[in-house]
Amino acid sequence: MEQTLISFISALRNADVRVSPAETLDAFAATNLIGYAERDTLKRALWLTLPKTPDEKERFDQCFDRFFDVEAIDSNTAADEAPSASASSDLGAMLQSGDDAALSLAMAEAGRETGVSSIQLFTQRGLFTRRIMERMGLGDLNAEIAALRDGSLADLELAQSLSAARDRLRGQVRDYVEREFLLHADHDGRRLREEVLRRVKLSNVDRRNFRHLKAIVLRMAKKLETLASRKRKVFRRGHLHVPSTLRSNMSYDGALFELEWKSKKINRPKVFAVCDVSGSVASYARFMLLFLYSLEAVVPRVRAFAFSSHLGEVTGWFEEHDLEEAITRTLKAFSGGSTDYGQAFEDLHDLCLDEVDHRSTVIILGDARNNYGDPRKTLLHTLYERAGRVIWLNPEPRSSWFAGDAEMRAYLPYCHQARVCNSLEHLERLMTDLVKLGR
Repeated sequence: MEQTLISFISALRNADVRVSPAETLDAFAATNLIGYAERDTLKRALWLTLPKTPDEKERFDQCFDRFFDVEAIDSNTAADEAPSASASSDLGAMLQSGDDAALSLAMAEAGRETGVSSIQLFTQRGLFTRRIMERMGLGDLNAEIAALRDGSLADLELAQSLSAARDRLRGQVRDYVEREFLLHADHDGRRLREEVLRRVKLSNVDRRNFRHLKAIVLRMAKKLETLASRKRKVFRRGHLHVPSTLRSNMSYDGALFELEWKSKKINRPKVFAVCDVSGSVASYARFMLLFLYSLEAVVPRVRAFAFSSHLGEVTGWFEEHDLEEAITRTLKAFSGGSTDYGQAFEDLHDLCLDEVDHRSTVIILGDARNNYGDPRKTLLHTLYERAGRVIWLNPEPRSSWFAGDAEMRAYLPYCHQARVCNSLEHLERLMTDLVKLGR
């Protein structure tokens, strides 16, 4: 337990909470008295001992919650449909049972045993993911899956179910390693930190890094605006228009004094951004909206909509307030309620269907998890037929798109593109495409 407290104090220092040697000794004395069994009591004791300023206390709260809470394993890790056969390996049995608590504890224990808190380089993410999976029992699980594939039909079904659950678990272990990296890695180097934040899942980034993310987004937007400006200069000149040049120089006996150029109309895209802001998806929506509205000079016609159940337009808030205030209002107003994509698409039709045409790009950001409600895919079909492009950005890995209550299978036929989008790097690629579309 002493090593746990040492690792936590290291994470606090990395979060810019100053902890002196004397305060470290006070923390040890406090934990020796109260122990680690009562989480709230432990948090209160360390809160009184370690942070000093209001800012440090806020960072302490965030760091404590991230350090001592391993995010619950998604219930979709369990088999989607319980096979008739039973897994024999320990990890396979946990995956098949859907015991989220057991999986979370096993992951945390494997993380401690593999020393994940010592991670310093983002490139070590795959190494620690593999070590944790192996410590959890990946070898026995892989051997069981291989053996089942040579068995009966029931065995084959179990093998397929365990294989899908194993892939989803790998993604969740990878998320856990990312969070550990952000807690413990040395971020003194700005270039390294920015490279990490560009690639890490947005849901794994805590609030203390939001200001860094915002700065990166604004620099990305400036870069794309420069690219768009350079393309505009090229298109203004275009290619030599030979017939027009000959006609306008007839009076000069064939000498070419006045050149005529072909020009191409710059047709900037009209963007309809539809964002699911429920639960963990909200962190992705925050930065997509920030990115879109930072590109006002390149993509000036953005209408933004947000929903968890009912959908509403939030464009006016982005016109009346600064970006951060508009985003905060959006999340506060629409993040409550049970997610209902069918209702959201009906509301979108009522608000703007007549304005969607072949010049429009409709961007939908969400995991398509509809709580087993009616997906009402015909409403998306109508948008697909009217819009120039319908792009679906799903923050979940493709292996989870068809699991549980996800409705991506119903929506995919009515999307021109569907991408995994859960990092700034993914968002930058999307915005680059939008810039090219408008040229």
